Amino acid sequence: MTTKTAWPLVRVLRDRDAGFCLSGVVVSGFGTSALWLASGVWVKDLTGSDGLAALCLLAMWLPTLAGPLLGTLADRVRRKPLLIGVNLLLGALLLTLVSVDSPGDLWLLYAVLFVYGAAGVVHDAAESALVATAVDPSLLGDFNGLRMMAGEGMKLLAPLAGAGLYAAYGGASVALLDAVTFALATGLYALLRGREAKPAPSARSHRRRTAEGVRHIWAHPVLRPLVLAGGATMLCAGLNGAMVYAVVDDLGRSPAYAGVLYAVQGAGSVAVGLLSGPALRRLGERRFAAYGIALLAFAVALRAVPYEPSALVCGAAIGAGLPAVLIATLTSVQRETPGPLLGRVTATAHTLVYAPNVVGLAAGAALVGPVGHRLVLVALGVGLLVTAAWLFQSPARAERTVSRSPSDASPA
Repeated sequence: MTTKTAWPLVRVLRDRDAGFCLSGVVVSGFGTSALWLASGVWVKDLTGSDGLAALCLLAMWLPTLAGPLLGTLADRVRRKPLLIGVNLLLGALLLTLVSVDSPGDLWLLYAVLFVYGAAGVVHDAAESALVATAVDPSLLGDFNGLRMMAGEGMKLLAPLAGAGLYAAYGGASVALLDAVTFALATGLYALLRGREAKPAPSARSHRRRTAEGVRHIWAHPVLRPLVLAGGATMLCAGLNGAMVYAVVDDLGRSPAYAGVLYAVQGAGSVAVGLLSGPALRRLGERRFAAYGIALLAFAVALRAVPYEPSALVCGAAIGAGLPAVLIATLTSVQRETPGPLLGRVTATAHTLVYAPNVVGLAAGAALVGPVGHRLVLVALGVGLLVTAAWLFQSPARAERTVSRSPSDASPA
């Protein structure tokens, strides 16, 4: 059949529900990325404080730590109405930011950003669960790769658009833009045709239901190593990210050159997003993740060499290697988790994988001065290589079977 052999992007877009889901991700992701940059600039302009500006990012990230608890909400109701409701809630909340015009109003901005982050955890959990039921199982790897590609593309384009809009019309205009993107995403999710059964009521307490997601990951022979490797990789990625300005300085360039390195990294992520579907079918989730981490290990270590062509190549390799474990983990969660558990398992996996990135950023900021970036980068390369080798050690028979025969996977 041509659907089986077509280019991954065409295969996904030919699937009506997959196309709408991907479009919703792109639209809402654009607004989120624009607000992420503009909110910090907004606070900086109002207060002149770098610390208060940094709190914007903290407010958005902090709810991730409550992922297992928040993800349980995505399993208590049907996911499509929940996604629509979350998008409408965020759109309405963002409209309240038009009144922020002085330092005394910043409590409202921080409160909205905190709710934004918490709702985002619920949104991502519900979206992952909805995708697993709305998208053909054979397209999950392709979809998640394209989702990653779209997210990275938005990080390149949306902050520039947000900064330009902020410079021209102020922070309220960026909030309005984000509200519009959530309204558009609501319409796209409403067009999905997939029917969901109402979740069966449970007599278990909220705490026990939350713990089920953690237990599922810990007891699963495929998910546990992928999630642990993902968390270790993101910890190293955070440390690596904190070294970027030291790397730029070592090249004899101005701090603005970091934008070039980020752009090259984004290009690498776009490439791996397009290739991830075929790679997952050929290698399986575990080996695909291990190869990506190994590529990341060599690229991070070679950043210690103060040579500009090498730095650019390493940037592209980091962009290609890092998403592999994230795509592999999400795809495996969707394939290996029963539908009624999928929301809380997804949120738990996101917490375990992404929270170490914040720790890595903080640790990197503390180490770059007294230790120096070169030693840290080489040590990170070694640590990542050990992580990749650990993933390679265990047999990948189970996950290769799932990847090659998705119709035989779990109902999720």
